[in-house]
Amino acid sequence: MGAMIRGASLRGFARLVEELGGTPGEYLARFAIPPEALTSEEGLVSITSHDLMLDAVARELRCPDLGLRLAAAQDVGILGRLALAIQASSTVAEALECASRFMFVHSPALSIGVEPDPRGRREVVALTYRKDLRESPYSPQAMELGLGLFYRVAVTLLGGPAGLRSVELPHRPLSPVPRYTGFFGAEVRFGCPTAALRTERRLLDEEFRSADTTIHRLALDYLTSHHTDPERLVSTRVRRAVTGIVGAGPVTIGHVARLLALHPRTLQRRLAAESTGFEEIVDDVRRDVALRHLTTTDLPLGQVAAMAGFADQSGFSHAVRRWHGASPTEVRRRVRGTH
Repeated sequence: MGAMIRGASLRGFARLVEELGGTPGEYLARFAIPPEALTSEEGLVSITSHDLMLDAVARELRCPDLGLRLAAAQDVGILGRLALAIQASSTVAEALECASRFMFVHSPALSIGVEPDPRGRREVVALTYRKDLRESPYSPQAMELGLGLFYRVAVTLLGGPAGLRSVELPHRPLSPVPRYTGFFGAEVRFGCPTAALRTERRLLDEEFRSADTTIHRLALDYLTSHHTDPERLVSTRVRRAVTGIVGAGPVTIGHVARLLALHPRTLQRRLAAESTGFEEIVDDVRRDVALRHLTTTDLPLGQVAAMAGFADQSGFSHAVRRWHGASPTEVRRRVRGTH
């Protein structure tokens, strides 16, 4: 299965869509997102479907600041158990380290970090927010939702926005610039290499009023014992290897095993221990590649089929019907809301 994200990321989505005159259930159905995933504490949805839906709603309901509106309706609580560990941290630095270490619990495709200031100021650091584009396409609305929530969490924990120098976004403005500056209370720059909050370095040492070493330790123990970092899984390495070669020729377990310096039988055993198999991963990668190019490009279907590793368009069409219950053309139209 491709990269997922906790359904809690869509908290407030249904109400906002209704306020905009849309029907939440229709969008959820179009993007194959089960309604119960939005209310379940552990519900997961495809991050590609999640992001495509946000972009579609923003476009079709003429709400260019959809991501920011959703961020304004959310708080750190959408992170579940991870929120407890963050809130109980002693300092900003400790909270960021915790969030960075366990962000995969919310979604393995997302990451945050503390990096040198891209503007070269020694007294400033960049709190970065990234999406792994090997796992899912870039989404402007999802990026604004994620960075907007990152900002709101920081303000809540610190008791205010002091120290924020500027905000950086990779895409061009979706809304008038004053909408961004009003939300973040700081200068916002666009077309940047990485989404980030540029803040004064001294804030990393700020202490939280909510610090509680016992709760922090218990929360970390729970996260460690109940969740495995995907980076430690053989299946993650296989998936990335397959993603790198699919569409360039036959994808065989022997080829992938050589790339990972493993014997094919050893690779099979390790995948079985992780409750998956090589063919299952290949099928999943092909599905993700197909969906990405069907929904985010106008490439001819034959070309999409080749990029997804199919020898002919007929086999591709059969696979898409098995995955999505519709033809490639129907999937493209359904996701884009066209007829």
